[in-house]
Amino acid sequence: MNTTRRHLLQASASLAAAGAAPWSFAAEASRRFDPQPGAWRTFEVTTRVDLEQGDGPTQLWLPIPSVNTGWQLSLSSTYASSGEARIAGDSAEGARMVHVEFAPGANRWAEVTSRVQTRNRATTWDKSTPVAESPDTLAYYLRPTTLIPTDGIVRKTALKAIGNATADHQKAERIYQWVVANAWREPEVRGCGEGDIKTMLETGNLGGKCADLNALFVGLCRSVGVPARDVYGLRLAPSAFGYKELGGNPLNLKGAQHCRAEVYLKAHGWTAMDPADVAKVMRQETPQWIRDLNHPLITPVRQGLFGGWEGNWVAWNTAHDVKLPGSKKGPLGFLMYPTGEDKEGRFDSYTPDLFKYTIRAREV
Repeated sequence: MNTTRRHLLQASASLAAAGAAPWSFAAEASRRFDPQPGAWRTFEVTTRVDLEQGDGPTQLWLPIPSVNTGWQLSLSSTYASSGEARIAGDSAEGARMVHVEFAPGANRWAEVTSRVQTRNRATTWDKSTPVAESPDTLAYYLRPTTLIPTDGIVRKTALKAIGNATADHQKAERIYQWVVANAWREPEVRGCGEGDIKTMLETGNLGGKCADLNALFVGLCRSVGVPARDVYGLRLAPSAFGYKELGGNPLNLKGAQHCRAEVYLKAHGWTAMDPADVAKVMRQETPQWIRDLNHPLITPVRQGLFGGWEGNWVAWNTAHDVKLPGSKKGPLGFLMYPTGEDKEGRFDSYTPDLFKYTIRAREV
């Protein structure tokens, strides 16, 4: 029996055992998804790390918001710790973090609270609203990175996806639709995935999570001359549109990390994108994997996430190949999770119950 069918049968058995009402597409298909710019929301986000005592030096790097735009204001970050803590950054990539160093044998804990304002985004496609961007910045977001090359199979795939498109918005739309149609959410991938798009394309395994699927979108865009970037962050609150997979539980945000994407379009400036969340809704919003892109539950999300985001999410940074200050190891592909390191090596950020950290949010 394949894994997907086994999981469906298990879910059905669980519902029956609980006496739950039978699920149906009809009950779910009335959802809408239409985030529009409006009022700002203010959140406090707190990350707490508690480590067992160790006999060697230990370091932590806890991401904090470093994005200030028309849809997010990174207001402040405060911290307390039993170690030596400071706000630091990767000067090349712009990621900001609280860096903590613990002496051998010390009691080891750290807590960081960031205050941020967010709001919805939506693009008015029939109205040109160009936003100037420096040539150096645009060139920077066309470059290859360790996990996102822009030549070889990446460019070959992108050229097939865009066909005869020449305008940047046409290229972006065709790549977005290609990712939605050809990649898929794979729940068994750890964390948010690794974002190694060359391996995905070479193996033909386009299953993954947000750091995989949105990196695929970004790399394909860059390879055909459309500046694009991943935006790494965290879901903070439930979706206002009723999609359970598009929100987070503010009391327990372990596993709520989420990567989005942006492209720079000449007529609209930096523009929101999120094909990975379309795939997530298709795969996980209901007990059944919805494969129909025109299903009434999927269409609003597929349309809304091409050019829009919901403001129930905080962006940490847009950084790749992040050099952690003081680290003995190499750069990170991206900084979206609490990260730690001791004499034995780097901690597994995808296991918050072993690398003991908690994240919670409060809307104020």
